Amino acid sequence: MVRKKEVFFCFLPELNSNNHGIHEWSSYCVDCSGQANFQVGKTGMTSLVEDTFAEWTKDLDTRQSMVSIFTHIRDIPYSLSIPMPNPKTSPEQLIVVGKGSCGPKHYLLAEMFRKLNLNVVYATIAFSWNDPDLHYSPDLRKLAARLPIAHHLACRVQIGCRWILVDATWDPPLAKGGFRINYHWDGYSEMKWAVKPLKSPVRLAFCQGLENVRCRSEDETAHRPVDGEKNHCDVGDQAGYYHGKVTVSTPDEVMQKAQFYRKFEEWLVDVRQQKSVL
Repeated sequence: MVRKKEVFFCFLPELNSNNHGIHEWSSYCVDCSGQANFQVGKTGMTSLVEDTFAEWTKDLDTRQSMVSIFTHIRDIPYSLSIPMPNPKTSPEQLIVVGKGSCGPKHYLLAEMFRKLNLNVVYATIAFSWNDPDLHYSPDLRKLAARLPIAHHLACRVQIGCRWILVDATWDPPLAKGGFRINYHWDGYSEMKWAVKPLKSPVRLAFCQGLENVRCRSEDETAHRPVDGEKNHCDVGDQAGYYHGKVTVSTPDEVMQKAQFYRKFEEWLVDVRQQKSVL
């Protein structure tokens, strides 16, 4: 008899803001029996990840360990040069190679936070590489302007009754290029997204309503809406969601992304070599 595989689904149905502007998630997980379950995703760490976890958390309490893990992962240089598409192996690859993108960084962070018995979900948002705040060269700006919508991964961790955003994407030297760096985390405060989330365009009614507003044409409403933040408990679910977004790219878009990534990687080297302006 084959044992039925247990699958966990995470529901984050409600996002509220408290008086301090901090988002609060109503959240619970249920297993295939329909029972509430907060034991989210037990880790299957490799020995290298286990050893690194032990090194980063030695003699620290839970909150200190969270800060240490976040800081170490954030400080790993961001890079798109080495593909790490498998979420099961990319945490170890990230440690071995010593550089990586938002995906492997947050797969590793989630594994280690869960080792601390924390509840973690993977948070994915849409964004544009053509961010005017980034100090691109003119050539890189032209390439960025031609790219389709991209998707970014971070994590949310449950602290008390709140689900806090934790984003360890950019290493601090990249601040010189205009990147949004999360400095000096205290282990419980909400972070800022490393990229600017794209907002869904408002879909306007095709015909006149009670507000007596003039009718809009179909062309004015034919915007493909951005999905907003998507949260997944299971790494396989998140990877499948991301893969589904990436595979809709046309051959021209794939080529454009490859050109941009190559130039972007060269630019990151230049940014890290720049002297800080005091």
